[in-house]
Amino acid sequence: MQLKNFLMLLLLATLWGPSFLFIKVAIVEIPPVTLAALRIGIGAVFINLYLYMRGGSFIKELAFWKHVTIAGFFAHALPFILINWGEQYIDSAMASILNGLTPLFTIVMANFVIEDDKMDVKKILGTILGFIGLMVLISPSLISGIKASVLGVVAVGIGAASYGVALVYSRLNLKAVKPVYAPASQLLVTAVYLVPFAFLTDGPVNLASLSFNAIGSVLILAVPGTAMAFVVYYKVLEKASASYLSLVTYLMPIYGVVLGVTVLGETITMETFIGAILILSGIAIVNGILRLPKWKMKVRRVKAENPVCKQ
Repeated sequence: MQLKNFLMLLLLATLWGPSFLFIKVAIVEIPPVTLAALRIGIGAVFINLYLYMRGGSFIKELAFWKHVTIAGFFAHALPFILINWGEQYIDSAMASILNGLTPLFTIVMANFVIEDDKMDVKKILGTILGFIGLMVLISPSLISGIKASVLGVVAVGIGAASYGVALVYSRLNLKAVKPVYAPASQLLVTAVYLVPFAFLTDGPVNLASLSFNAIGSVLILAVPGTAMAFVVYYKVLEKASASYLSLVTYLMPIYGVVLGVTVLGETITMETFIGAILILSGIAIVNGILRLPKWKMKVRRVKAENPVCKQ
């Protein structure tokens, strides 16, 4: 089961990994709130159509809809808008680093809220090791200089914290829901209020004027990057802890590097290898695939003998 969780986490990172690249492309032509609304709205259509074709129906419990509304706000609406807006003012490398704060937020919140997700040496060490790996992976961009504004950093940082809140809340209230139902309902209810909100804040978007790259980026963000990704997200959350699932944000920049090599012709550096090894090692430690050595202290027991006084 541990290996299966690990492979599912890799799949989720594959679906989410290219997101920063496609956000950067789409945000040039589409306003932040509208981009979030399109991504969530299209994703909602695809996943609910899939659920309907499988013979599924809406869950009628009011408590369920309350939970998906709250989870959807923190998992979709708030972070998507903030990250879209922030990426107008910061580089994707900085966005990756800030997004990597999600596990740190999650492990702290889960410790106080979730009974079976308390801090331990394994989680703390794995999370710190993963974050160090993330910094090493992004270090060439840090050395060459990255562009960032204070507001952009704050926006993406709050988005990362919002993901942490969503992970903890979903683990507490939605992990037992049947597969596909939670993400389908979550995306649907978020789209219901976010699409009108985008229309009010950004106004109508002339879809005919959008470039092929912008439209393609939205579709990739919406279908594999949202609809499919959140199905996998809930499958992992059903078996693993919120702290473990949050580590996906450490894997995502690795896919960003791979895209840079394959699409943009960039070269793989030594920092790429070292960072990737540290990240994968940290995740393996948290998941129990890589076990920490157990230190045992040997205590020599000495039998106490009563001294005999000889006269």
